[in-house]
Order: sequence, then C-alpha cells, then structure tokens
Amino acid sequence: MNENYFFEKYTAKLNDQQLEAVKTVDGPVLLLAVPGSGKTTVLVHRLGYMLMVKEIPPENILTLTYTVAATRDMAERFVKVFGEDAARNLEFRTINGICAKIISHYARLIGKTSFELITDEKISGKILTDIYVKVMNDYPTESDIKAVRTLITYCKNMCLDKDAIEKLGKDEGLELLKIYEAYNRELKARSLMDYDDQMIYAYRMLKNTPDLLKFYRDKYRYICVDEAQDTSKIQHMIIALLAGESGNLFMVGDEDQSIYGFRAAYPEALLHFEKEHVGAKVLVMDKNYRSNAKIVEIADRFIQKNFNRHKKHMTATRDEGADISYVTLNSRESQYSFLLDIVRNISVQTAVLYRDNECILPLVDILERENVDYRIKSSDMAFFSHRVVVDVENMLKFALSPMDPELFLKIYFKFQTFLRKQDALLMCDIADRRHCGILDAAEEIDINKRILGNVRSLRTHFMHMAQETPAKAIGRIQKFMGYGEYLKDNNIDDNKLFTLKMLAKNESTIAGFLDRLKELKNTLTQKKENYKSKLILSTIHSSKGLEYDTVILMDVVNGVFPGKIIKSFATATPEEKRENEEERRIFYVGVTRAKDKLIIFKYKDKPSVFVGEICPKEKWVNEEQEVPVKKSKKKAGNELKKPISYLKQKKAPLSSENVPSNLIIGDRVVQSKYGTGTIIDVDWDEDEIPTKFVVEFDDHTQKKFMFPVAFNMGMKLAD
Repeated sequence: MNENYFFEKYTAKLNDQQLEAVKTVDGPVLLLAVPGSGKTTVLVHRLGYMLMVKEIPPENILTLTYTVAATRDMAERFVKVFGEDAARNLEFRTINGICAKIISHYARLIGKTSFELITDEKISGKILTDIYVKVMNDYPTESDIKAVRTLITYCKNMCLDKDAIEKLGKDEGLELLKIYEAYNRELKARSLMDYDDQMIYAYRMLKNTPDLLKFYRDKYRYICVDEAQDTSKIQHMIIALLAGESGNLFMVGDEDQSIYGFRAAYPEALLHFEKEHVGAKVLVMDKNYRSNAKIVEIADRFIQKNFNRHKKHMTATRDEGADISYVTLNSRESQYSFLLDIVRNISVQTAVLYRDNECILPLVDILERENVDYRIKSSDMAFFSHRVVVDVENMLKFALSPMDPELFLKIYFKFQTFLRKQDALLMCDIADRRHCGILDAAEEIDINKRILGNVRSLRTHFMHMAQETPAKAIGRIQKFMGYGEYLKDNNIDDNKLFTLKMLAKNESTIAGFLDRLKELKNTLTQKKENYKSKLILSTIHSSKGLEYDTVILMDVVNGVFPGKIIKSFATATPEEKRENEEERRIFYVGVTRAKDKLIIFKYKDKPSVFVGEICPKEKWVNEEQEVPVKKSKKKAGNELKKPISYLKQKKAPLSSENVPSNLIIGDRVVQSKYGTGTIIDVDWDEDEIPTKFVVEFDDHTQKKFMFPVAFNMGMKLAD
C-alpha cells in the first residue's frame, strides 16, 4: 500500500508526534508516552503501517502486552481499524505467553517433558503454608501467605542473590531466604514451576542454547512492547535477548507511570535504553488529550520533583476547564459521611480513588447500609485476613469468651504483660479445671508481682470491653492494653486499626460488629459489577489506563499515601528514595485519570506532603462553609454522623511576604549573597514543619539554611 494513501485513510487524526512514532520502524526505539497521549492508538496504527506499507510478514512481528486482558484489547482494536484478515497471523502475547512457547519448544528439542505450570494458587498456597509453619514456627493467615508470595515474585523477577533476599527478609521480619529456598526445592521435587520460574527458565534456555535463540530472533524480527514501564528486570532481559543489541525493538512506556514496584516493575530499563541498545532513538508524545489544562498543569508540576526520569513535560490540548477542588475536612474520620452526600445523586461518571483497598471499606459499609449503588474494581479481601485484623477480632471474641484457651494463646503475648508461654498454658489448664476465666487463674500460679499486676490490669480491661461499643473497645486495645506498643515494636503499621474503628462506629455491640465484618467480606466477594453505575470505587493501581469524568482522591495523608515520609534525602537509603518516587508516581497516575473535574481531600488533623506541594499557597487557610445536605433515613444499628462542613479557601496571612507556606525539593530560590539555586534537601520536625533546608547554587556550592529565618532575611522563591 502507498504510504500517502495509508496516512490519508488511517491516520488523518494523528498529530506529528504520533505519526513519527508510527513511521519509525527500524532499529531500537523507545516511545515515551505521557498519560492520555494515545499510545495504544499509535501502537495499533504502527502495526498496520508495518504490514501494509513496509510489507513486513505478520509472522515476523511479536507484540507483547502486560496482561492477558491487554492482549485481547490490543487485538480487538487492531481488528476494528484494519479488519480480521490483516490480523490473522499477527501474534499478541504476554511475556509469560512467549516464555511458555519457548519452554515447550526447548522440551521438544531435548526430548523431555517440561515442568508443569502451577495455575491454581491453592496448590502453591498449600506448599507455602506448610513451609511457613516449619520455618516461622507459626501458622500464617491468608494475608501472610499473600505477602510471602509477593516477596518471592519480587525476588525472582529482580534476579536477587541470596544476600539481597536475606536482607529483604530482615526488613520484612521474615526468614525469607529459608522460605524461598525451601519453596523452590519443593517445586523442583514435584516437577512444578510457577509463573516466575517460567520466565527464569525461558531466559536460561535462550541464553544457553544458541540455536534456540537464533530461531526466535529470526522469527520475531520486529518486537513491540506495550506498558514497558511495568515490565520486570527478568522480562526486560528476555526481551533484550530476543531483540539483540540493535534489533527492531519498539518499547512504549513512561517511567512516570511505573507503579508496580511490589511486582518488580523495572522502570530503570527505560532510563538505560540508549546505553543498552546500539543506535537507539527516543521519541516523546507529550500531548495529553484526556484531562483539562489545569489538571495537566498540576500533574506535570508534581511529577517534575522525581529525579529518576527522562526530562519531559506533559502539555494540554484541552481548555483550562474547572479549577481543582481542594476540599478541607475537619478530620479523616469525617470524609465518609461527606462522600456519601457527594455520591448520592451524582450525574456524571465519578471515581473515588485511593491508595489501598482497605481505605474504601468504611465508605462501602455506609453505601451498603444506605442502598447507594456503586461499582468497585478489584476489591482485595486481604484486609479481612490481615494479622492485625485477626488479632483484634480474637481480642474482641476473648472479651466475650474469657474461658477460651485457643483465643487466649493467640493473643496473650501481644499485650506487654511479659507472661511466659508455660505460665499461659498453666493458666489455661487451671481455668479449665476450675471453670473460671483464664485471666482469673493468674492468681493461682507463681509469677512475680509486676507480671501479676499486668495480668490483673488486662483482666479489668477485658471486663470493661465486654460492655462497651466495639469502637471504644478497639480504642482501648490500641491505647491502653499494650497492643499499640506491640505493633510499634514489631514495625507493623496501625492503619488497619483506623479502618476497623471506622467500621465499628456503625455497630453498637461487639457481636454485631464481628458479624458485620463477615457480612462485608461476603458482600465484596459476591458482588457483581454493575457497569451502569456512575459511581466507581477503585485503587489507583486498578484505575491505570482508565479515565473518568470526575475523580475524587481520598486519604492522601502522610503515613497512608505516601506510606513513609523521608525527612532528609541526604540520609535516606536508595530503597527509601525509590519507594518515595514510586509513591509520587502513584499519585500522578491518580490525578491524570480525571478528565473534567478533580477533587482532592485535605484534613485539618492530618498533614500531607503531596497535597501541600500541589495546593496553591493562597488556599492554605480556609473558612468554614456549610454544605447543604439531604437527610437520609437510618436503618437499625446505623449511627451515621451528619455530613460535616468543608472549608472554603482564602489567602493565608504569612509572617513575612517572602516566606513560602511549604518547602519543596526542586524549587528554585534566590539569595542575595550566593545567587540562584535549587532546594535539594529539607528536614522536617515531628509535625511535618520544615526546620532546615539545603540549597545547591548554580556555581555548585551547597549551603544549609534555617527555615523560616532565611526567607525572613531576604531569600525568595524564584519566579
């Protein structure tokens, strides 16, 4: 087909950047595509150009996508544009799909049967559970096994050595190396492999069998890779091996949208692309067709603070549109009733986005009670089997059943009573023989007075808990019974307790609360997706690649999103810096899902580094304005609070007109003695208020200053 005819027929709506990507077929090419820039459209039309204009045989083209669903979507979109005949011999696969093909081919070459792939997680779960019990001397929850599985996937995809796995295990409080090695031995003994092994084995086969590698290089002379920023290290190694140093490799991605670090996504491969592929070209599509100009502007300004990225800016193609709404609420707790008021009568597609699945559970509870229709994407049940949730459930149950030895032995050591296990077992035995409470039995054994006093205090707490509301009981567990200290000592975050307390506020009894947790789990497990609902609840991860008319970002607070705050980049570890940059990328992806309206919650009782960076300085001090709400009928046992007031923004009075309301790494400043420079480090106090900061001036000298003293003495933010 003539090139001009092809462009006239198929690509009339593509811009110059998109057309260049379509036409650049030979050699290694990296296409950096910002959110909403039309990367899938370009990939589809590029395939058509390769077939119809360049006349490349379809069997010589391999298109790799991130998921099975993405392969189907890509194939369907190609057929929609170019027809079924053109698509007949095109190959769309996941990387695991091509690895399965390589392994099967190798098995035929050597005349052996390949290991069987584990497709049922129950099988690998049973193996991991048995190993966990032996290694950790403890029975794991479903959440524990899920965490171990994720860590093993990370180790294999990142090709970690023993030392790195051992260090990772120490950071996670696990004997990870022992579990990892035992798991691999068991799989080999059973002639099994998991999906991660499948990639490792395929790589080794290609690496060690020149004829096999030559076969696939000759077959797939053109390789296209979608969502390259989500590809893991081992996957990049396989792709590089298949393509060769200067092969026809087309990778589409954006390191700014790499948000799957826990799955071993390796965005560094995009940063090193030119070094690893001879004669590589790097193209950029920086035009966002999705979001209004104001959303694009704040998203681009925000992501510029990351250091490990290509230098590029996202530009808007749409008009300014609506302002970003920064709604300030009195507390994090008050957001759920406020959300109920917002979503009850929405008229446009609205997505409530959040960092983790557990964030939305209190809202789901309210929506179910109020019969408000919603659609939830990828609701993960891990919350209900998390160790903290199971602990609290067991503690609440023990308050109602103080003679249950099974419950007692699961929780006694989590209250800082310093009871020895043999004493706990003896108490259970005495209680059984005398038909008394287990904690009462402490009076009958020989323990020192301090420990006896601790046990008596614990007994009193449990007696009071049995008569309290579940919300108050959970507060007692956390603050007064030593469990909060136990979590802190074991480096376990307490965000699960916040969610539990929010759920507990709508129940009047412990028994009712425990039943409600089961109901919620069943509801989410069995809920069918209602594609007609205008209200979508989704983690940011599950929303990637999608777009919504209105987006509400909730729980953007320090300790939740981002999970950890780096108070000094100078002393932060490389891993802490990587995690911080990924949290920024997750927020960036969340912001860029919005087409017309973006609403971000702020909380008077919770600081937020991210919101502080993007919220205009004149909107930091606010005045209350009541929101008109409709009264709703309450169901029995439903104690919803009235929707609270939100805050209308106005300009903040500052102690000096030069003093910024927040310090942001990457901001430019001007100082009378040293000139112009860039803030490269900030120290914060416990209240997340800046105290000191370091500036690298344009002559490369670095100076440390006190905040806000330096600005009161004349330093200014550069225009």
